Amino acid sequence: MASTETRKMVLAAAAACEDKKAENTRVLELDPADSGFTDFFLITSAANDRQAVAIGDEIELRLKREFGAYAHSVEGRKQGEWILLDYVDFVVHIFLDEKRAFYDLERLWKSARSVDLEELKTALKEKTMAARKKSSAKKSPAKKPAVQKAPAKKASAKKSSKTVAKESTAKKHSTK
Repeated sequence: MASTETRKMVLAAAAACEDKKAENTRVLELDPADSGFTDFFLITSAANDRQAVAIGDEIELRLKREFGAYAHSVEGRKQGEWILLDYVDFVVHIFLDEKRAFYDLERLWKSARSVDLEELKTALKEKTMAARKKSSAKKSPAKKPAVQKAPAKKASAKKSSKTVAKESTAKKHSTK
């Protein structure tokens, strides 16, 4: 199961694609039984190799700045026809249109579930809210009854030290 952090990173990468005018961006959630190496594929298209490199650069910059995450591996940057950014928990594929049609990753990973970006955002919000509720429930346990103060001590029947000193002085003078 993909972590909340991974989902946030996928959304940030998708937003970077959108900002750089990538086309036909799709997120595939891979079946853990078929693919033990990653949770998501983000697949997008660029009009030309310069745009593909710009999209890759923007994704790397954003993930580094917002999450401190660096791609484990980067492939294809020089040619720009198919750039692969491997972030371990998800992999970004940036294709030129003709290469994307040729390799057709969506068809190769038939068991993968296509995830709508809005659905991913909603699921992330729900997870965040559930975590916040859980966290606030832990922080505020059942209210304890107010601690009662011990009753104030009653005035002592003992005489003050001044009174005792006066009396002892008086006894000394009276015995003389």
